[in-house]
Amino acid sequence: MRQAVLSFRVASLCLMPLLPLFATSAHASEERQLVSDINNYRAHPGRCSVRPPQSLTPLALKSNLALPIGYGGPLREGLKQNGYQAVSVRTIRLVGAQDAEEAFDMLQGRYCGALLDGQYADIGISRARSEWQVVLAQPLLDSRMGDPRATSKTLLTEVNAARARPRMCGRQRFAAARPLSWNAALGAAAQGHSKAMAYGNYFAHQDPDGDMPADRARAAGYRGRQIGENIAAGQGSPSKAMAGWLASPGHCANLMNPMFTQVGAAFATDTRSSEGVYWTMLFGAK
Repeated sequence: MRQAVLSFRVASLCLMPLLPLFATSAHASEERQLVSDINNYRAHPGRCSVRPPQSLTPLALKSNLALPIGYGGPLREGLKQNGYQAVSVRTIRLVGAQDAEEAFDMLQGRYCGALLDGQYADIGISRARSEWQVVLAQPLLDSRMGDPRATSKTLLTEVNAARARPRMCGRQRFAAARPLSWNAALGAAAQGHSKAMAYGNYFAHQDPDGDMPADRARAAGYRGRQIGENIAAGQGSPSKAMAGWLASPGHCANLMNPMFTQVGAAFATDTRSSEGVYWTMLFGAK
């Protein structure tokens, strides 16, 4: 009898840690099911006063969007602390849904417009019993910006497309200019400055050590006779950074300057920084 009691106690001790794991697994399964239901609805919208103008891409489930139930702080700041930089964000609280099916019925009935809003690309879900929190967000960075080398090529293509035709930069008229060639030293200097701004959380041509664009270019091994620099912050794609530069007379003049023959460009991100993403484009002349 004594041995049987001991065996029962050992079994109890082994089973106890599994209960939270089972609950967590069940919750995760329900959360994934809710995301699947929402994405099916976005692909085939039902009755709603809001009709999307085009087919909607599926929302991506992101763990760093799962804020604690009842979170009452600044939404963007809370996501930023989780490592997610949002351009736009919306949170929806549901009370009384026992499973994913009931939660989806509530969302479709009360928040169909939010579910069909094309600006959102990511979703986070938190659950505590019958209480659910759904966070819809648009990330700062374009999802296609995964490869820095591809982004650099895009920037080179876009700057040369801009130089290929005449344009006004403020009140100054520029003729079409010849295309720029990529320079690895300028690219390295641009990458270094973008990282310095992102990690140091500042935005300036002069770095904390007092170095200017020409100093950084020379330190990277560039031996050209002239240097120009454009910087930008907060733009989530190369095209947005380029659009901002073209809209600024001084930056536009750098882009169109026929004296420049080479270029290097890069971006860097840090979700803890004020702007999230920082861009640098360095121009040089042999």
